[in-house]
Amino acid sequence: MSIDLNTAKQELLKLKEEYETRIDKIKDHIQNPQDDLNEHWEDQAIAYRQNDMRTNLMGEARQSLMYVENALSRIENGTYGECEVCGEHIEVQRLQALPYATLCMKHAE
Repeated sequence: MSIDLNTAKQELLKLKEEYETRIDKIKDHIQNPQDDLNEHWEDQAIAYRQNDMRTNLMGEARQSLMYVENALSRIENGTYGECEVCGEHIEVQRLQALPYATLCMKHAE
């Protein structure tokens, strides 16, 4: 059984939109905090910690977006579903679970 490239592309485009939306929301929360800082240092510490968490989440979302965009490029250039190490086909179940996978199960371990 082989992967349907149209289905894979649609799934990747949905993921791309999801990650772009997530990044935009996180940026908005960082730039426009929902709660005003008051003068208590405890509240400021909590706000700074939340900002750090948001920054980390944005980094993860950007990384995932890059994986998705690379997978879309592989669809366009005809290498989608090929293991980067051995060149063999990546298992369909793996691509269904992780559409931007670049390694077959053997090399992902």
